[in-house]
Amino acid sequence: MAGVEDKKPVLEMVQADGADDGCVTFVLHEEDHTLGNALRYVVMKNPDVEFCGYSITHPSESKINFRIQTRGGLPATEPLRKGLNDLTEVCQHVLNTFEVRVKEFREQQGEAME
Repeated sequence: MAGVEDKKPVLEMVQADGADDGCVTFVLHEEDHTLGNALRYVVMKNPDVEFCGYSITHPSESKINFRIQTRGGLPATEPLRKGLNDLTEVCQHVLNTFEVRVKEFREQQGEAME
C-alpha cells in the first residue's frame, strides 16, 4: 500500500521453545549502551532477578539484546516493566534537579549584574 511504512516493533520478546516465562531475551530496537547499561543496573537491584545482562549485536546495528532471568517463577516482563518505570523516575528527578539549579544560577547571575 502506497504511503504506509513498515514499522519495526520497538521491543520484541525472544524465548526458547519450552523455556519458562522467567527466562527471556528482549530485543530493543534503536537503542544502545546508554539505555542498556542504565536499565541493567536498575533491573539488577530487584531481588527477584537472578541474572540481567545485555549485548550489542553489532556496532552498525542499533539494537540490544537484553536478557533477564528471574527467581521463583516471576515472569521476566515484570522486572523489565519495573526497571523501565524506576529508570524513568530517576531520569525525571535528575531533570527536575537540573532545571532548579539552572534557574537558581540564572537568578544569581542577574543579581550580580545589577
